[in-house]
Amino acid sequence: MKASVLILTYNEEINIRRCLESLEGFDDVVVIDSGSMDATCAIANGMGARILTRPFDNFANQRNFGLDEGGFVHEWVLHLDADEVLTPAFRTALAALPPTDALDGWRVPSKTMLNGKWLQHAGMYPTYQARLGHRDRLRFRQVGHGQREDVPPDRLGTFPEPYLHYSFSHGLAKWFAKHVRYAEDEARQLAQDATHPAARGRLLSGNATERRRALKAMVGRLPVWLRPPLRFFHVLVLRRGILDGRAGVQYALMLSAYEAMIGAFSFRRPGDQETL
Repeated sequence: MKASVLILTYNEEINIRRCLESLEGFDDVVVIDSGSMDATCAIANGMGARILTRPFDNFANQRNFGLDEGGFVHEWVLHLDADEVLTPAFRTALAALPPTDALDGWRVPSKTMLNGKWLQHAGMYPTYQARLGHRDRLRFRQVGHGQREDVPPDRLGTFPEPYLHYSFSHGLAKWFAKHVRYAEDEARQLAQDATHPAARGRLLSGNATERRRALKAMVGRLPVWLRPPLRFFHVLVLRRGILDGRAGVQYALMLSAYEAMIGAFSFRRPGDQETL
């Protein structure tokens, strides 16, 4: 399969070169930039990418804008962020993938990298996102802090090879700052999910992504004080994150802290305002 590439960026000069260098053999790359104030666009342009700009509101709208306005050469589009990198095995699997009218896209796994180490256990591998799809048929909707595919589950296949995700490339302080914003979105989404008990039925789904989403919605109904230690135990013990060594323990602590942020935002009521 020949595919175009859509990359979302904002102040990614430390990542964009590595991302673009991993796209060996791709002849159509579009960057959707959210107003970077560093050298992101200059680097991307110098490496042959086309640049479109749009103020950021959410990930789904940003990707949908790119699909609508990107003028892609190829029918199929691979979606990346600047801190994501393709491996030679990924490129080989994509080249061998036959285009089909039976699917609108593919769920793609990723490997979470911390301190140069793959978090094989703590990183919940494999988890999937719809990252490869037809330019006219795959669209996204915003859910919580991220996007989900806006197509039926049976219209998605499963891609066999992961890409690498360097989630912490900007440093841990920026990771936490970003996740404060994400926590507010997640708390809002969990409040909405709590009104839809049908999510429980999806625990029996044959689709792993649907089961994970249903489990997440059910965990969101637990007392907020219980969720951080439960998240830590789940990552470190049940998912065997301890086998990832120091990095696994560190990541389990980070996810536990993130769960506590979500819980704190869950206490807010409409009209509440922070005071200085």
